[in-house]
Amino acid sequence: MTHHHARVLTPEEYLFTEEPYYEPLGEEIAVFEAAYRNGLPVLLKGPTGCGKTRFMEHMAWRLQLPLITVSCHDDLTASDLVGRFLVRGGETIWVDGPLARAVRNGSICYLDEVVEARKDTTVVIHPLADDRRVLPMEKVGELLEAPPEFCLAMSYNPGYQSVLKDLKQSTRQRFVALEFDYPDAALEQKIVEKESGIDSQMARQLVKFARMTRNLKGQGLDEGASTRLLVHAAKLMVADVSPVIACRSAIAQALTDDSDMLSAVNELSASLF
Repeated sequence: MTHHHARVLTPEEYLFTEEPYYEPLGEEIAVFEAAYRNGLPVLLKGPTGCGKTRFMEHMAWRLQLPLITVSCHDDLTASDLVGRFLVRGGETIWVDGPLARAVRNGSICYLDEVVEARKDTTVVIHPLADDRRVLPMEKVGELLEAPPEFCLAMSYNPGYQSVLKDLKQSTRQRFVALEFDYPDAALEQKIVEKESGIDSQMARQLVKFARMTRNLKGQGLDEGASTRLLVHAAKLMVADVSPVIACRSAIAQALTDDSDMLSAVNELSASLF
């Protein structure tokens, strides 16, 4: 698929020339590739900071496809995804949104934290996420057909959603789902070392600390420390910040604003470092 390299990429499209570092947890690479070859959209489920976005970057590199990532939020409208008319220099022109651009160009469109988007927004992806693989652009009266290269993926964090923010069955049942979680201790240690350059002893302690905070999930913490936060703390330590301060700044403060919980998390790190 060499034609991808010739075209000009729009600002939010990214074509990876070097392999993004990713450690597989199971069969997710093979399943994603099989889904992609069959034109099936993919849903990544798992806690924040456990590697879902990195996995998408890795797959874009493997498939040699540009990646367009849309961070979903509750103000995200269907027009933000599909496109809108804008007035430029006195004339009205149509500008494709990121989803339409991905369909037109045969890129991967990754909707990150899709349950944050409004319900009426997610409905626009339905015709793209089944056998039709089309994007109706009602405002311009166009039906965009997705080329074989186009791939739709989205992520969500099932542990964090409320009753209001669950994925509707009509959306969910169109997708092949891949489940992600934090890696086991040995693999997580390896990831922290590789991403930050920290020594193995410190990386091991950080992973132990993360496990402790994950045990507090539901007891005052919405989420435990993610692999991403461990890497942040490790990078601070490599830059000569003391371990206790690094854990406080990169992990505890990121997890909670509650003063009792902060003391509890800081005590855990002080017991290890």
